[in-house]
Amino acid sequence: MSINKNFSNSFTSTCILCNRKSNLISSVLGLCLDCIRNYPEKSRRIASDTHKKVRKEFQLPQIPPKDSDGLYCGLCINNCKIGQGSKGYCGLRIKHKNKIISCNGIGEDKALVEWYHDPLPTNCVADWVCPGCVGSGFPDYSYSPGTEYGYKNLAVFFGACTLNCLFCQNWHFRDMILKSSPINTADELVSAADSKTSCICFFGGDPSAQIDFALYASKKACQSKKGKHLRICWETNGTMSSKYLREAVLVSLKTGGCIKFDIKAFDDNLYFVLTGSSNKNTLRNFKIASKFIPERESPPLVVASTLLIPGYIDEIEIKKISEFICALNPDIPYKLLGFCPQFYMSDLPPTSKELAYSCLETAKKCGLRNVDIGNRNLLL
Repeated sequence: MSINKNFSNSFTSTCILCNRKSNLISSVLGLCLDCIRNYPEKSRRIASDTHKKVRKEFQLPQIPPKDSDGLYCGLCINNCKIGQGSKGYCGLRIKHKNKIISCNGIGEDKALVEWYHDPLPTNCVADWVCPGCVGSGFPDYSYSPGTEYGYKNLAVFFGACTLNCLFCQNWHFRDMILKSSPINTADELVSAADSKTSCICFFGGDPSAQIDFALYASKKACQSKKGKHLRICWETNGTMSSKYLREAVLVSLKTGGCIKFDIKAFDDNLYFVLTGSSNKNTLRNFKIASKFIPERESPPLVVASTLLIPGYIDEIEIKKISEFICALNPDIPYKLLGFCPQFYMSDLPPTSKELAYSCLETAKKCGLRNVDIGNRNLLL
């Protein structure tokens, strides 16, 4: 099994279960969407084998460990029980002296992480409601009633994740795990947030696997910029434990930032087939975060997004996600993202305009009042 970086729109694969052929079937999975829905147990077993092979190529634990002599990590949905000599599913957590820590000196003040500056406006998932891009929340949380020209975002990219998405749009974070580099400190991150940095966004990978560092560094950065705007935002799969989720929400609430949940699928079996894990923490954490919305209506505190993967995320799935969001708060912004063929799903086509706009109408019909399409340049 190897990563195919060459996209071909004419490539067709066959579903293992029904023998259907289509260019909307991922060759690495060998499962069509109908069979995933109609045969959940069979499709789950097949997908499980695929995820194990993919993770083995990157020297990552094939499944969340449940060692008899282990201790529970409790950091995320995987809740690994890590024994001596084992690593957590994320590839960073280990057992040391009868407690769970992160390896290579990683912890609250060090992380497997890198960063760069993006001039505002930037390609943010929440760009159409973001204080830095459109001035929402001015003057309390933004320097400008419009775009914060002349200011920048500090994009903080973590080199670990709690999921194993076969379509990963930032799959190169795995190289950081293999190299155990770069490892940087919280002080170095704080120093990178200069006088023209008006927001920090934690993404990756995912901040969930190193959430202790992200929280510590964000609070330290805010202290160093006291009296100035420094919004703290998160782009996350939402798999961290609820304890850490609440802390992340409160940091964003106070600073004018937001927490952007990537809700990859609503059906738990489909979610597992695509990511190798469950969406239970994500949906539960989204509910928890939405309870804080009345404390600050502008700029939006909670934002949702879904990647429109051709052949796997359709109007049915978007309807379920939209109904879930709308039941919590119909004003929660929802971004439908165009798919770029990546990682082990590089043989799929990009999202079509037809699918994107059909899903947009579906979300609106469910009652959501603030829906947008992202990555429009990728749409076929």
